[in-house]
Amino acid sequence: MSSEGGISSPTASSTTAAAAASMSQLQSSFNPSPALKRALPPTVAEEPEPPYLDVLLAGGMGGTIADFIMHSVDTVKTRLQGQPTANPPKYNNMFHAYSTILREEGVSRGLYSGVAPAMTGSLPGTTLYFGTYEYTKRTLTAAGCPDTLAHLAGGSIGDFFASFIYVPSEVLKTRMQLQGRYNNPSFISGYNYKNTWHALQMIVKYDGVGALYQGYKATLMRDVPFSALQFAFYEKFKVEARKWEARPDGQMSLHIETACGAVAGGLAGFLTTPLDVMKTLLQTQVKKPTSSSTSIATGASAAASQKYYTGVWDGLKWNLKHHGVLGGLFRGVGPRVFWTSLQSALMFVIYEQAIHLQDNMRHFGHYPYASS
Repeated sequence: MSSEGGISSPTASSTTAAAAASMSQLQSSFNPSPALKRALPPTVAEEPEPPYLDVLLAGGMGGTIADFIMHSVDTVKTRLQGQPTANPPKYNNMFHAYSTILREEGVSRGLYSGVAPAMTGSLPGTTLYFGTYEYTKRTLTAAGCPDTLAHLAGGSIGDFFASFIYVPSEVLKTRMQLQGRYNNPSFISGYNYKNTWHALQMIVKYDGVGALYQGYKATLMRDVPFSALQFAFYEKFKVEARKWEARPDGQMSLHIETACGAVAGGLAGFLTTPLDVMKTLLQTQVKKPTSSSTSIATGASAAASQKYYTGVWDGLKWNLKHHGVLGGLFRGVGPRVFWTSLQSALMFVIYEQAIHLQDNMRHFGHYPYASS
């Protein structure tokens, strides 16, 4: 029946059917297929979340490779922050320290001292870190949490869980970096380990197992805000860069991706430099000598002449009072920002490229762990 109560004609029926078909076709045009969504920019189609296995593999790969490449710069930063107070100082700046260590101690036991424990903690630590970050971010976002808060929380929680793995390796790495080569005549640090295993044995024997977590609070106070800021900056920069470039595939070009990672890491590194200084000083300070053993212990006079820090706050106040802002709290800020910028850029670029590679392999049926 028609709206007026008459009998509808065949022509009217065919017209209605054609209109319905046109409406269905128009509606389908606003609901693109999954294949089409992959080709749309993120402003048109929401980017699918990668599987957790892809995140774990890409995160572990990106973090470990970046840490290895940038290890020599980290060594320079550690030397600048941990060198004994002297006038003039042993190392004047980043470039002077780099050339001096290379000339006096070489590469393997100089610039790359402590690389073995660093890599031992980096692979499992960054794998767990990226996995925890991604899980926390997705869970909070799905619950309606603002994106920035989800990124900050994900970075903080991810670093907290990873800290149980990487802090012992950080203690070993930092002490061996400060020491340099064995029987080092060029730099007096209070440590003299033959290798990583010997360092682990000596620390446990004389200082106890708890010494492997020496400076744990300082490490958390540095790394938790650093990781939170680093990921929050990067995620924000990434969204804005994709909108700005508006590429058909919805991805960033390599140089923009590199810049986003570098600026995110550099800003986070700069803001957390005072906490990094205290982490280095707390983890490398020689155990406070007792009054009875000070006079007979080898090198005790050198150890006693150095300030012994009871905690992060004590160290921040003392360095600010005696060395000022730049010479105390922001000691080694140049190599730290340089290191965090390049390390962050390398880590995120390798991570993103590994994610894309795994996605393409899965899409074309060449990925061994899942079907398309």
